[in-house]
Amino acid sequence: MEKLDSIIFYNIDKAIRAYRNFAQRQLKANGFNITIDQWLIIKAILENPGITQHEIGDLVFKDNASVTRIIDLLVKSEYINRNTNSEDRRKTDLDVTESGKEIIQKVQNLIVNNRKIALKGVSKEELQIMNSALIKISTNCLNTKK
Repeated sequence: MEKLDSIIFYNIDKAIRAYRNFAQRQLKANGFNITIDQWLIIKAILENPGITQHEIGDLVFKDNASVTRIIDLLVKSEYINRNTNSEDRRKTDLDVTESGKEIIQKVQNLIVNNRKIALKGVSKEELQIMNSALIKISTNCLNTKK
C-alpha cells in the first residue's frame, strides 16, 4: 500500500496548507489585522471591477457563505463598500476603499517575501515544470464530466 507522502495530491495539499499557515503567521507577526482570505478577496475585487460574489467564490475557491461572511468583515473593517446595484436591486456592487487599497499595498511586500522564503531552493526550471504540471492537472479535472 502506498504511503501518504508518496501521493502527489497529498503533497500538494500539504504544501498549500503549510504555506497558508506560514503566510497567516507572518501577517499577524507583522501587525496586519487581515487574513489571507480577506487579502485574496480584496485583490479579486481590485483586479476585477464589477465582479459578483459568486465569481469571487469561484476565483478564490470559497463557497458563497464563506465569501459573504468575509465580505461582511471587510465592510465592517472599512476595506470595501457594498452598494445596491442601481440597475438590479437584487445585486450588490463591491468596491475597495482607500484603506483597502492601502492594506493591499502594505501587505504586498510581505507577500513577496513570504513567497521568496517558501520557494527557497526551488529553481526557475522546477517552478516552470511544476506550474505546467499543475495547470494540466487542473485542466484534466475541470474537463472531466464524469
